[in-house]
Amino acid sequence: MDHLWSPWRYRFIENPRPDNGCVFCLAPQANRDADNLILHRARHHFVILNLYPYTTGHLMVVPYRHIARLGESGPDALAEMMALASRAEALLSGAYRPDGFNVGMNLGKAAGAGIAGHIHLHVLPRWAGDANFVSVIGETRVMPEALADTYEKLRRGWD
Repeated sequence: MDHLWSPWRYRFIENPRPDNGCVFCLAPQANRDADNLILHRARHHFVILNLYPYTTGHLMVVPYRHIARLGESGPDALAEMMALASRAEALLSGAYRPDGFNVGMNLGKAAGAGIAGHIHLHVLPRWAGDANFVSVIGETRVMPEALADTYEKLRRGWD
């Protein structure tokens, strides 16, 4: 039997999140965008790579405000979120040539939100066959590109 190792993923599974604040609030406040994988800052939102991606290029559009519901956001902020998602789709299309995209949100813990108190919009490039026996049966993702490489590739595109 062959084994695929993804020890970086085990850190996420094994260690509960520290209760030292919201990661989506802390990341932009640190002013270390490359270290925190922040690709772009806009007026109401920032765009960040997912530290535990489902696919290469998996990013999120996150409001600076710590809000749990879309209704807590204003129309300008909601419009900006969609504009950034559209820009992310174009950037990811050029960088990776995916066959499609998943774009969405999980609002609340019961809906699957890993960080339930701070809304965020996922943008995931998808390829035919990217969910195979390894990810479905083995519950393991095989990422073909290191996060640092993804960051550099996509960061240039936001400039």
